[in-house]
Amino acid sequence: MLTQNNPPQYDQKGYVPPPQVGYGHTQVVQSQPVGGTTVIVQQPIIQGKRDWHTGVCDCTEDCGICLCATFCGPCFLCQLATDMDENCCVALCVPAPVLVLRTKWRTQNNIQGDICDDCLLTSLCGSCVACQLAREVKMARENITYQSR
Repeated sequence: MLTQNNPPQYDQKGYVPPPQVGYGHTQVVQSQPVGGTTVIVQQPIIQGKRDWHTGVCDCTEDCGICLCATFCGPCFLCQLATDMDENCCVALCVPAPVLVLRTKWRTQNNIQGDICDDCLLTSLCGSCVACQLAREVKMARENITYQSR
């Protein structure tokens, strides 16, 4: 079910703003700039990665996306890439386009997971992962949220 109540906040391009950055880890970097000084750099630690708004198997949350992905895969992937501000050729010319697009979105929106999770999920159930990604992008573009039943 789609609702307009309490939608996540997105910026102009449809991305969730990054969480607050905390400083808690200090890394000493040895360098030899002019004068041979030691530089101490504080590395920011990103706190509070979020989950995906919908699950991989929540295809019934948006049947239009599911039907388009099932019956018109190449067109669906081209539209998804375009909605993510990527060239449509990513969907047609890049090996494993769903993996590439998912990893990009996950990284830009500070979503939990890693490349290993992305590879595993896209290789086992690529269509469902593509639908999940399309729902996330749609939520960002239209500023809507899905509510589980």
